[in-house]
Amino acid sequence: MARHLYRCPLRWSDMDAFGHVNNVVFLRYLEEARIDFMFRLAPGNGSKSFSGGSVVARHEIDYKRPLVHRHEPVLVESWVTGIRGASLTIAYEVKDPDTEEGPGTVYVRASTVVVPYDFRTQRPRRITDEERHFLEKYLPEEPGAEEAGVPGARTA
Repeated sequence: MARHLYRCPLRWSDMDAFGHVNNVVFLRYLEEARIDFMFRLAPGNGSKSFSGGSVVARHEIDYKRPLVHRHEPVLVESWVTGIRGASLTIAYEVKDPDTEEGPGTVYVRASTVVVPYDFRTQRPRRITDEERHFLEKYLPEEPGAEEAGVPGARTA
């Protein structure tokens, strides 16, 4: 199973009065990683996959540790934990990169249910075969293997 990796810069304005990244800002980090995953990595040259629009149906976030401002970006790892006819679930870890000394510190574990949406008709739409093929590369090889500790994770 592949994971999508997104290096997200921290901005001074991300901090709250307590000197750490505000809880709401983590939703922006997840959004940046999700957009990078679904749009810039969409399959095929000139493919219209994921470009017609989507809406977020649900977010779940577990805050593990405070993240304070620094110059190095934080790593957002994303993968797919569920694909249904008209929705998908993306899991995330917001963390420091792994090193030779061990795994990076995890600040947030989260999941998002995304619904492809046709804004012209104002209705959800089905996931196309091309989209499904692309998303399946990011599913765990064994159901449940990558879901431990991820809120809202569901298998296909």
